[in-house]
Amino acid sequence: MNRDEILKRKEIEIRVVRAGMFQRLPFKIEREPYPTGAVPFLTSERFVDLPELVRIAEEYGLPVKAKNGKVFPKGKGAHDFSGL
Repeated sequence: MNRDEILKRKEIEIRVVRAGMFQRLPFKIEREPYPTGAVPFLTSERFVDLPELVRIAEEYGLPVKAKNGKVFPKGKGAHDFSGL
């Protein structure tokens, strides 16, 4: 599934590794205000390991937010996603 489809559906279920086990977690699109405009984040209500957040951000091309932090794809920042 590509970035545009995810933004239209506003929700996706992603397979992640948590505590050494595979789990399928729901991620919702939430827009967060930034000075450059609203930025869409794939958001999870649960703690997800930082390497998994980085993998998800790289794989789906969107910033990711969980209870333990926010991650942007490599080489990108909030200004790259404002207006999506």
